[in-house]
Amino acid sequence: METYELFVLRHGKSDWENDAPSDFQRPLNKRGIKAANHMAKWMAENIEMPLQIASSPALRAWQTAVAVSQAVEIPEHEILFLGELYLASCEELLTVLSVFSEDEKRVLLIGHNPGLELLVSYLADKPIPESDDGKIMPTATLAHLTFSHNWQQLSKGTGTLQWIRRPK
Repeated sequence: METYELFVLRHGKSDWENDAPSDFQRPLNKRGIKAANHMAKWMAENIEMPLQIASSPALRAWQTAVAVSQAVEIPEHEILFLGELYLASCEELLTVLSVFSEDEKRVLLIGHNPGLELLVSYLADKPIPESDDGKIMPTATLAHLTFSHNWQQLSKGTGTLQWIRRPK
């Protein structure tokens, strides 16, 4: 039986002090850059490749995706920057996942809450422990779920939560 792996990474902490012209253009702050680089390095050391990366094109998610791509040695031009991942709902994230082929066994989604948190909770076969601040997916958190069926067959509770890693 084939296994499909989904990695879900929330972007690093964003810079609310920055005078970005829009939410979409808000960058990571220093802590966010450090956490994104930390998680990227951890992924490079602990996650089997190949990995298909799909990210929101919002600046903070883009910066997180580039940190990961550099660490895992996947060229930036191979990242799928998908507009539909920007502030996507759980349903929109499931639609994006359904487009992946059966050949793509390991997918990393990089995006935003609350959609990512809702997606992980929806797919997981058991409740997910919250962080100290009461969130499932604080910034720069990485969740790993596995499935015994392809991306088109994802539904509630069909994923096995392997682990959740928070940067602290």
